[in-house]
Amino acid sequence: MSRFWSPIVHSLTPYVAGEQPTTGGITKLNTNESPYGPSPLALEAISKATSDTLRLYPDPTAQELRIAIAESFGLDKDEVFVGNGSDEVLAHTFQALLNHEEPLLFPDITYSFYPTYCRLYGIEFRQIPVDTEMRVRIDDYRQPCGAIILPNPNAPTGIGLPLADIETLLRDHPDQVVVIDEAYVDFGGESAVPLVRTYPNLVVIQTLSKSRGLAGLRVGFAVGQRPLIDALERVKDSFNSFPLDRLAQAGAVAAWKDRDWFERHRAMIIASRERLAVELGELGFHVLPSSTNFLFARHPSRPGAELAAELRSRNILVRRFSGERIGDFLRISIGTDEECDRLVTELGDILQ
Repeated sequence: MSRFWSPIVHSLTPYVAGEQPTTGGITKLNTNESPYGPSPLALEAISKATSDTLRLYPDPTAQELRIAIAESFGLDKDEVFVGNGSDEVLAHTFQALLNHEEPLLFPDITYSFYPTYCRLYGIEFRQIPVDTEMRVRIDDYRQPCGAIILPNPNAPTGIGLPLADIETLLRDHPDQVVVIDEAYVDFGGESAVPLVRTYPNLVVIQTLSKSRGLAGLRVGFAVGQRPLIDALERVKDSFNSFPLDRLAQAGAVAAWKDRDWFERHRAMIIASRERLAVELGELGFHVLPSSTNFLFARHPSRPGAELAAELRSRNILVRRFSGERIGDFLRISIGTDEECDRLVTELGDILQ
């Protein structure tokens, strides 16, 4: 603490990211990164962009990337907003669209950055409890509010909502913005992007960090009707007019267009997830149904903190969150089959 801090700094509880080890020999299943490298076409594009042009500012509108995303969804480029990872896109969304007199609604078990943003921007919020099976109940959101944000699939539970539930939410709240955070949608969720044309209150946010294997490049985007995207652009241009550098734009465009790589590696991750879920079940774990690139699981007789520590001592990292309802759950990112096999072997040894 310092006497030079602004008053708001004293009240913040920053988001804590997953551990990023600096030594080798670690099986890293704690931060939901892709176990596979990015598209070779993305690496080639980044290499070509590494030239004398780096002395110049990048395209502040990232037009080529916005066009590529828009065309794949049947939208206009002016209905696409891009930023440094979906976290920056979310930050601008909280500022531009979610700060109202009535509280913002989101689940009590969800992405822990949401309350952090609310405290940073002075947004009143209300957390809606998920049910005993860790599921979001749309009926619970039928109450006065300023706006709503839901991850779909949810994190850290991994459970997805059907598109019909999202549409019900939009119909129930025609005068409030509804943000659907689809960081993990490519692994089995139903995207709400097809609803953008119909609902002027919908914003859908996605990232290239997970299913495109570009967590290190930091590229995310939002889609919505033009008035909502205009609000995001106004906030962005009041903060940082050049959010995506030249390398990020080049790599993201190439990765987005490489559908073959995307489909092949997405299928590999889904297959590994299903196999790991079965194997964890055979070890006695209760595994929540997942539409993501991770599993959320607990063992009935072993505390989550104990299991996470035991795995850490064996150079395997998984994520555990504090909280009364989820403290015994482990969030396990899907690695390669070899990494998943090692996890199962070590857990079997620990449990014995």
